[in-house]
Amino acid sequence: MNYEIIKADLDNKETLTNLLQFYIYDFSEFIDAHVEKNGRFDEYPLNDYWTKDNHIPYLIKLNGNYAGFVLVRLIEVETKSFFSISEFFIMKKYRRTGLGRSVAKDIFRLHKGKWEVFQIGKNEPAQLFWRNVINEYTNGHFSERIEEGKRVIQEFVS
Repeated sequence: MNYEIIKADLDNKETLTNLLQFYIYDFSEFIDAHVEKNGRFDEYPLNDYWTKDNHIPYLIKLNGNYAGFVLVRLIEVETKSFFSISEFFIMKKYRRTGLGRSVAKDIFRLHKGKWEVFQIGKNEPAQLFWRNVINEYTNGHFSERIEEGKRVIQEFVS
């Protein structure tokens, strides 16, 4: 599989903004999101990804074509610091090919340290995906918790 993970910069903002429309469309199955009068979903708040060092945007290409994106954040709260995947998207035509699994593991390798990956409670396909990928990546060395009955969170160290 010939894929690339590209750290996005301002020149890629329009591409990422456009891909986010497909992501929100897919995700609208699990959240209360609707298209506006212009036929588009509300804009995703991307500005921090161009202005803050702890927000890292990536674009995914497969065989030279855009196939998705990953938005990573380094979160620092009180006495702990960890990486988190804010959003992870692989276009439907590239799902179930192993691309998402490979990209996720590469992202974990790119950012060494503590991780917390979370999914909303309703998104059972995402929970299954992340459990399997993280279990495989860590050889079962991760923990999982449910927060407020709404979010499932896997914790591990890469």
